[in-house]
Amino acid sequence: MQQIAVEGLPDDPLQAAGIFHNSWLAAIERSLGEGSSVTICVPSADHTHEEWRKAAVAMLARKHTPHRVNMVAGSGAQAKAVVEYLESAHAVTGQYLETSV
Repeated sequence: MQQIAVEGLPDDPLQAAGIFHNSWLAAIERSLGEGSSVTICVPSADHTHEEWRKAAVAMLARKHTPHRVNMVAGSGAQAKAVVEYLESAHAVTGQYLETSV
C-alpha cells in the first residue's frame, strides 16, 4: 500500500478542499491507476474539514475498486499505528480516520 503525504493545506476548509483536488488528486489517481492501494496522510484539522475529506476518500474508493483508498489525519506514532493497521486490514476502504490530538 502506497502512502501519499498531503501537505500545504490551509486552515480554511473550502480552500483546503480546492487545493487537495487541484494539487493532489491527480497523483493519487495515478497511483491507483497503476494498481496500488493508497493511504492518504493529511495533517490534523478541525471539524470543519471532516465532510470534504470523508467525501473525497469515499468517492475515490468507489471509483477505484478493487484498490483500497483510505485517509488518515494526524501525525506521529498514532498516525503511524493507524497506517500500519490499514496495511493489514484488506477489507477496509473508503474510510477517513482521525488520530487524537
